[in-house]
Amino acid sequence: MIRSVHHLRRRLLSLLGVGALVGAFVATAGAPAQAAVACQVTYAKAWDNGGGFGANITISNTGDAWTSWTLKFTWPNSQTGIQGWSANYSQSGQNVTATSLSYNGAVANGGSVGIGFNASYSGTNTNPTSFTVNGVTCGGSGPVNTPPSVALTSPTPGQTFAAGASVPLAATATDNSGVARVEFRVDGNLVGTDTSSPYSFSAPGLANGVHSATATAVDNGSPALSTTSAAVSFTVGGGTGNPVLQVSAGSLVVAEGGTGTLTYKLSAAPTSNVTVSLSKTGDADVTLSASSLTLTTANWSSGVTVTVAAAEDADTTNGTATVAASSSAGSTTTTVTESDNDGGGCQPNCNRADNPYQGAGVYSNPLWRALAAAEPGGSRIANQPTGVWLDRISAIAGNGSPTTGTMGLVDHLNEAVNQDAANGSTPLVIQIVIYDLPGRDCAALASNGELGPSELNRYKSEYIDAIAAVMARPAYANLRIVTIVEIDSLPNLITNTGSRATATVTCDTMLANGGYVQGIGYALNKLGAIPNVYNYIDAAHHGWIGWDDNFGPTANLMYQAATASGSTVANVHGFITDTANYSALTEPYVGAVTEQLRQTRWVDWNRYNEELAFAQAFRQRLVTAGFPAGIGMLIDTSRNGWGSCVQTPCQPIQTTRPTAASTSTDLNTFVDASRIDRRIHKGNWCNQAGAGLGERPRSAPAAGIDAYVWIKPPGESDGASSQIANDEGKGFDRMCDPTYTGNARNGNSMSGALPNAPLSGHWFSAQFRQLMANAYPPLS
Repeated sequence: MIRSVHHLRRRLLSLLGVGALVGAFVATAGAPAQAAVACQVTYAKAWDNGGGFGANITISNTGDAWTSWTLKFTWPNSQTGIQGWSANYSQSGQNVTATSLSYNGAVANGGSVGIGFNASYSGTNTNPTSFTVNGVTCGGSGPVNTPPSVALTSPTPGQTFAAGASVPLAATATDNSGVARVEFRVDGNLVGTDTSSPYSFSAPGLANGVHSATATAVDNGSPALSTTSAAVSFTVGGGTGNPVLQVSAGSLVVAEGGTGTLTYKLSAAPTSNVTVSLSKTGDADVTLSASSLTLTTANWSSGVTVTVAAAEDADTTNGTATVAASSSAGSTTTTVTESDNDGGGCQPNCNRADNPYQGAGVYSNPLWRALAAAEPGGSRIANQPTGVWLDRISAIAGNGSPTTGTMGLVDHLNEAVNQDAANGSTPLVIQIVIYDLPGRDCAALASNGELGPSELNRYKSEYIDAIAAVMARPAYANLRIVTIVEIDSLPNLITNTGSRATATVTCDTMLANGGYVQGIGYALNKLGAIPNVYNYIDAAHHGWIGWDDNFGPTANLMYQAATASGSTVANVHGFITDTANYSALTEPYVGAVTEQLRQTRWVDWNRYNEELAFAQAFRQRLVTAGFPAGIGMLIDTSRNGWGSCVQTPCQPIQTTRPTAASTSTDLNTFVDASRIDRRIHKGNWCNQAGAGLGERPRSAPAAGIDAYVWIKPPGESDGASSQIANDEGKGFDRMCDPTYTGNARNGNSMSGALPNAPLSGHWFSAQFRQLMANAYPPLS
């Protein structure tokens, strides 16, 4: 039942900052009337653990255009077992050949193509020094142009400026071919450019409120390359006695017949009450619950919430309205979209809450509660809400397994009705995990399921249809049923297929037969037709899809699944991250991911290094892919607290939770000493030693986040640490073996797993006690 993590071994190829450079410019001679081949090659080692390594290669065309290319080089030592991407690779002795693919063979003059690989070696690992492209030797013309580096030095994060003041923008930038200019942007708009160092600009006339600044450096190379800095937020008109009006959302989607909410607050405490006037223009079906509100010294931080309602109408189009708020502390606007999901009469999903967790209680699973309470000190968290996992067809009725016991879906829903009755007028959320796809978790063994790759029809008829029939019963109509749809599925089709080193036969099969896409679309369609069901699709985590070549393609694939098997995006209420992993919620001491930090071993060219920033960014990318602007995110914080490791076994790097940023000037040391996530490698996912409980479940903790949740019940094993015979379809995955020295998915590192673990989904007392001991925030 565990959700494995598949760490991307493919590196970003256009942002090389480490390794040896081998350049060349040689034109062919004596071949008139034929293309003149001239080339330049950069070989950069990306990682090396003493027995395995990875490298990135940039092939640049400095001659006539190519329609295809063949790269050849010879390893000087005993490097073997090459597995790569973006080319077809072969090896004969120490001689390596890489040929272009259909999509990257055409390279114009001045263009380049990036490829890469992982391999093994014994003894020394010297870089190759000679390369040929299409039979022509590349060598000796100097380094390939690389992207510039840039960092915004002013303003600083959270800095406040007086109303009407000009905001000083400043940046540092360097490049091997020289910096042509630095462009400064505020809220995405170009406000100024500087062509000489020190790069700076003064931005006048910014409105009161919170703004975001970036700096983009453009170099003198050919072709010109550019890099944009991390965004920095700052406030104009803030500070004690001079607060700025803020609103919880700049855009809001409200289904016809339903409601949404906007919360207004101030950036700082006011010296006197601030009256906010509200007005609405546009769609007449959109109405507000108030025309004004008052923010005071008591409620300025928590804010005042206004309900936005959308009346049902007979048309088949989405209407829009603008909600404007004005006050002495500034003004805000929110675009409201009235979503017509039904083509004219209201479908069942019209009355769903914008955030099902807001103002609601959450179901406490009595089976997990009993297991937790039986552990020493477990009563401190036994009442926390956790997910109910339906990981087999038999779990719908109740199969007597160690953690689901004899309670089936009906039993849990009946118990939820009882808890709802005891909850008074407050609504109740129950969290159900839909987790039995055919060919489930195609890139791991510990969480394989009962259905084979070709059993999509069984998944539909025996699993999804049966669940939908139960959830649709009138007895459960007052519950808010949150479904977590298929952990560890769609991202596999991006990261574990094709020519990637991480590809598996089963993942290739599930990509080819459409089982994941069609199965998830079917589940969304059937469950989305039930008026009180809220579907959240699993969106992996930053250490899986945070790289550029995974980030956008995964969002697009999720849109494909959401519109498969008769479903529409209206059946998706949101997405959830980190259920399958241990990624830290925030990394306050490492800070924003810069181009320099991306080069470190730990960040490994990822755009993200924490789950909150990733979830918020991925939400925006999902909207770009076609999902409604009002979708919300959940983050599973059940195992990402990473407190000080006070219970053995702990890995050496996991002994202490950092309390401040490292002062080391070595970037790798700085990151390793400063990071909250204390794993050996981001690719490690099974029963991690040193992990702790994270933030307790709560609603609306951050912008775009519907809730922090504990979907993965703390104390349930990720997988057995040795082979255990079973009838649950679960295999033995070496990533759960504490003696395992790893593979390409975790940089050939130790697994970091706890010993003596039972099958996935079974109770693991030692893990539960460790999670409590290492909880952050700590348990009282």
